[in-house]
Amino acid sequence: MIKEIIVVEGKDDVAAIRKAVDAEMITTGGFALPPSVIKRIETAAKKRGVIIFTDPDFAGDKIRKTIAAQVAGCKHAFLPKEQATKNGDIGIENASPESIRAALEKVRCESVDRRTEFTQRDLVINGLIGDAGASEARDQLGKILGIGYGNAKQLLNRLNNYGVTREEFEEAIKTLKSRDVE
Repeated sequence: MIKEIIVVEGKDDVAAIRKAVDAEMITTGGFALPPSVIKRIETAAKKRGVIIFTDPDFAGDKIRKTIAAQVAGCKHAFLPKEQATKNGDIGIENASPESIRAALEKVRCESVDRRTEFTQRDLVINGLIGDAGASEARDQLGKILGIGYGNAKQLLNRLNNYGVTREEFEEAIKTLKSRDVE
């Protein structure tokens, strides 16, 4: 049983997550996010904590950002896009129970204190900006760290605000580089 309440987009996501874990969920119903849903999420965050687990697409990211901006202390779970895609449709409802459990095991808490441990220099030095394969490298790094894919600005924000340590980052970079060699 997962202690926190998982916030998802719809009924199909609820069904997929129920196949993977025992958890209580709140559905957003999409972009609209009426005040009543935000209020339920706020209450859940205060009482048990919440994990935002939206689809790995533009709409899911927008919903995630909207909730996180209005509700303090949210945790975040990210599912890699290819693990959530079936016949061109992207959504948590398409993921296997194993992929869902793996994403939930890598939950990250957004930091209240804005850190600047990581800079653009870290991204440049490690080929995450400016290289031909930078986008793919950011995607792979996001999977390893469990923070999802992001452009350079989003990645930097997530590295600094989702509690990633310098050691975790360096270990993930080593893993990424060892994959390139294979």
